[in-house]
Amino acid sequence: MSVKVSRIIEVLEQLAPPALQESYDNAGLLTGNPDQECIGVLCTLDCTEEVLEEAVAKGCNMVVAHHPIIFSGLKKITGSNYVQRTVISAIRKDLAIYAIHTNLDHKLDGVNDRIADRIGLTGRRILDPRPGTLKKLVCFVPVDFAGAVRDAMFAAGAGGISNYDECSFNTPGTGTFRALEGADPFTGRIGSRHEEPETRIEAVFPSPFENRIVKAMRAAHPYEEVAFDILPLANPHPGIGAGLVGELAPALGEKEFLGLLKEAFGTGIIRHSPLRGVPVQRVAVCGGAGSFLISKALAAGVDFFVTADMKYHEFFDADGRMVIADIGHFESEQYTSALLQEVLVKKFTTFAVLKSEVNTNPVRYFH
Repeated sequence: MSVKVSRIIEVLEQLAPPALQESYDNAGLLTGNPDQECIGVLCTLDCTEEVLEEAVAKGCNMVVAHHPIIFSGLKKITGSNYVQRTVISAIRKDLAIYAIHTNLDHKLDGVNDRIADRIGLTGRRILDPRPGTLKKLVCFVPVDFAGAVRDAMFAAGAGGISNYDECSFNTPGTGTFRALEGADPFTGRIGSRHEEPETRIEAVFPSPFENRIVKAMRAAHPYEEVAFDILPLANPHPGIGAGLVGELAPALGEKEFLGLLKEAFGTGIIRHSPLRGVPVQRVAVCGGAGSFLISKALAAGVDFFVTADMKYHEFFDADGRMVIADIGHFESEQYTSALLQEVLVKKFTTFAVLKSEVNTNPVRYFH
């Protein structure tokens, strides 16, 4: 039994809303029609011609990739490079390609969480929380309907705070209104002021979920005209931002920790700044290119910062205060495809959701 591509996208965007992606990114549906019937999904880190061939061979007509195959604008599609050839192949084979990139990087339970799993970090938290990601919904509901409206808001994604959900604050009060000609009031009479015992409900929510939460609240609310406020919050969302930091228990020696990284990520080589001769306990991680987080890692007092794509002069920025370890871009993000597969398998049980077996790493190591 198949479902539409749009339904797959809906689940992916609940995991990592597109609004969380960086301005330079190009996550989302890159080829294909959202109304197309999906008969199988192949999850991968990179979408290449070989991956598309694998998808067809395995009966999948949708590829979900971490990296967008179309990253910058395409001015022509002539097959002159691997990007153009992949796009042409996807169109010819009627394959949908969906990318879930920096929006997944910015989730506590996203790319970096898989790195932390392999290392064994506990007490995980966002290294650089992203501002402007929290809002508060305030609405006023007749007392007898407050429970139903709260439930609808919670189900749509409101009320989550760190390791708690269904969080709200509720205040009793009295609402007044006068229904004019043409109105269809839930209670009260046309032309007469009415007083109604109401509950003021307040709940925080991630800003990308605003539309669906307001829609759910309205649907559960009995009033014809709903009074509500949307308030921006200065508080950062504890589960949204760049990088992740956690603790090793017990602490490891530096060379022992490097050995753990080499084995866990199967990397041919680890480039790192000078060792400091201190135990490794607090560790920051960032999948892919993470040099922009060096100052945040230093401020967090970490012993090791595990990332990729470090340039020569950026290793100096460790400044003897931590060790920077570059484990490779592919290596740091290789477990993302398993994350995507696990999320989709839980939602869709009537068709295949597979993980690509193609090694798309373009980097080789000479031993």
